[in-house]
Amino acid sequence: MGGCAVSGVQPIIAVFAGGTSAEREVSLGSGRASAAALARSHPTRLFEINGEEIPAGVDPARHVVFSTLHGTFGEDGGMQRLLDTAGFHYAGCDAAGSVLTMDKTRTKEAVAARGVQVAPGMQFSATAKPTAEAVIARLGPSLVVKPNNEGSSVGLALTANHGELAAKLASITTGDWLIEQRVVGRELSIGVLGGQAMGVVEIRPKSGVYDFTSKYTKGLTEYFAPAPLAPAQTAAAQAAAETAFVACGCRDYARIDFILSAERGLVLLEINTLPGMKETSLLPMSARCAGLDFTSLVRALVAPASERFRAAHADIS
Repeated sequence: MGGCAVSGVQPIIAVFAGGTSAEREVSLGSGRASAAALARSHPTRLFEINGEEIPAGVDPARHVVFSTLHGTFGEDGGMQRLLDTAGFHYAGCDAAGSVLTMDKTRTKEAVAARGVQVAPGMQFSATAKPTAEAVIARLGPSLVVKPNNEGSSVGLALTANHGELAAKLASITTGDWLIEQRVVGRELSIGVLGGQAMGVVEIRPKSGVYDFTSKYTKGLTEYFAPAPLAPAQTAAAQAAAETAFVACGCRDYARIDFILSAERGLVLLEINTLPGMKETSLLPMSARCAGLDFTSLVRALVAPASERFRAAHADIS
């Protein structure tokens, strides 16, 4: 998918990895895997990000950025704003889409307006916490508590009664948070590439909860790719993923996660605009269902940004 440069200018792919968030180690793994795959077809250089700045040695006239930064600053529009200001072309969502999708509450509002189901919930700040009694009166006792703008299940907790919720609320000292009714069902993940949904992956954590430990400890979760669903269920999940992608103004690619509930049907969990990018990550699993191996996938992910770079340089020349 690299193609021939329209203007004769072949960009160097600058892979960004690391960052300053709680997901730094996950990002480093994503970056190393992606850089190795991209190097098979593109001039590629891996940059380790250690601060909230564009690293030295990256030039908008020579580089296209492929970021694998996860979480705060990397995925929330921070790095994207810096890249826009400096005139870089980069893969993935722009700053506006990144800001929106990193905010779980705004994401829910955007997709619900397009008819995608979301779990009832409430947002709050650590400086203005609700009481456990008020939350349970509104949402019931079976709840999910999570940061409003973190990924990789950082800080996620499940509470089943007043005591558990009160203890979780007491432990929260900073940030914005979200409490939702817990929706029980089958967890599904769908990669979207260029607005088109790829395969549906089913996630089955052995603990019953897909938290940080289940995600990143080998053997604690089973994955089924493609998910064993009826054809109509697969089609509905793919359609919902494409709708969510458009509703949030996503660009190039994303990973959309749902719960398939027997009572409620498909309910959105979240949108990941810079998802994990190891060969065993969910987006590559989804892509393999659509016939793309890891190397082909990363080439496809960076291709639109490379085309934007070449078009801009063709205009200049």
